[in-house]
Amino acid sequence: MEAIKIIKLINGDDIVCTIPERLLDEKSPLVKIDKPLQVKYIPAMEEVGLKDYVALIKWTSYSDDTIISIPKDKIMTITSAGTAMTNSYVSVSSAYEKATMVTEHNQDSYEREELDDDVSKKLNDIFDSLDDSTKH
Repeated sequence: MEAIKIIKLINGDDIVCTIPERLLDEKSPLVKIDKPLQVKYIPAMEEVGLKDYVALIKWTSYSDDTIISIPKDKIMTITSAGTAMTNSYVSVSSAYEKATMVTEHNQDSYEREELDDDVSKKLNDIFDSLDDSTKH
């Protein structure tokens, strides 16, 4: 298995991936990375205070490509992932191909129902009050 790397981009994104040796080309202005996952930091309030959780999400969610090219001049650093991050990456990346984002919705799959008059009036009152509060 290839070493798991963390790439810090100049825009601040942290990307966890592998860099296949067979695709390395020192002369190319691009680096080819395999199955990139973006690190998202999620703050959560707990009894002891604020704690960050880490989530790995598919970085190129609108593409089925697993090999992605990024310009070398957009990379700040490349480091080796620690044990915990490596384990997380292996777990999440094993389902990489399945992690495609749904970009189309089938409107026929939604069940439609008409709201009764009382519910409809309550919703309209709520929307009207929200509309009034944004005008001030």
